[in-house]
Amino acid sequence: MHLKVTNLVKFYNKKEPLIESLNFSVEKGEIVSFLGESGVGKTTFLKCISGLENINSGSIVLNNKTLNDKDFFVRPQDRKIGFVFQDYPLFPHLNLKDNIIFNLDKKYIKNLEYMLSLTNLSSLVDRFPHELSGGEQQRACIARALIREPDLLLLDEPFSNLDVAIKHSIRDEIYQSLNIADKILVFKAGKLQQYSDPVEMYCKPANCYCARILGNINKYDMDTKPYYIRPEKINIVEESDIKLVVKKSLFQGKEYNITAKHGQENWNLFSSVPFKKDEVICVSFEKEDLIYFPPNCLNYF
Repeated sequence: MHLKVTNLVKFYNKKEPLIESLNFSVEKGEIVSFLGESGVGKTTFLKCISGLENINSGSIVLNNKTLNDKDFFVRPQDRKIGFVFQDYPLFPHLNLKDNIIFNLDKKYIKNLEYMLSLTNLSSLVDRFPHELSGGEQQRACIARALIREPDLLLLDEPFSNLDVAIKHSIRDEIYQSLNIADKILVFKAGKLQQYSDPVEMYCKPANCYCARILGNINKYDMDTKPYYIRPEKINIVEESDIKLVVKKSLFQGKEYNITAKHGQENWNLFSSVPFKKDEVICVSFEKEDLIYFPPNCLNYF
């Protein structure tokens, strides 16, 4: 499977495009997380790929077959793409089984029992959507997408209402089906900010926005320049020129998440022991762990 998106543009108001000249590709077996704050167009982007939204310009090609460009449009039902929606839409007049197999090609019926077992829905096949919990409806939508053996699977926050055991089993099935190889695509202000594997994005973020979206970073001014340091790179020591004033200590399983003040900046770091509010602690870190961004990067906050 190979997906290639070239110069994709999508807008409802031409002066305020949701997607502005987006370029990226996905190889067979890769699972890509599409990250961005609320309202940046993540769901619209997925709908463009699935064919539920048309594009204004650019092209979408799947397995060397053009799905969408300025002259051509393949209907959603002909794209061999599975889509699990965030709001899990089901037909209210159909029971769970009929929702899953609705408009299903006969060759995929063989997958029904396995998908019902995978999603723990076997005992609910005769229930209608209004008789199902939110998590059960969500699982039905996941089963409906997977049963068709799609070439491409699009998931719009599909695991938010699932319990832990089912969430893990479904994730394992998706990973096994697609021979997982993760990448992350970060999107903001209509533009792609960074597209790389999680390790590179975490250690070498393209800008402040990409750095912050994968976890906390602490701002540290040195030589009149703004640098940033990840919480796990900070060590609590007996003596240091860098002193913090503790504001909170929150226990998180095996360690404490410490929030502390460094000048006017709030810092986060980890500790094996708690500290009291307003207690002064000394910290140190290696200079090579500092990340530098240009001053205008502050605009991303």
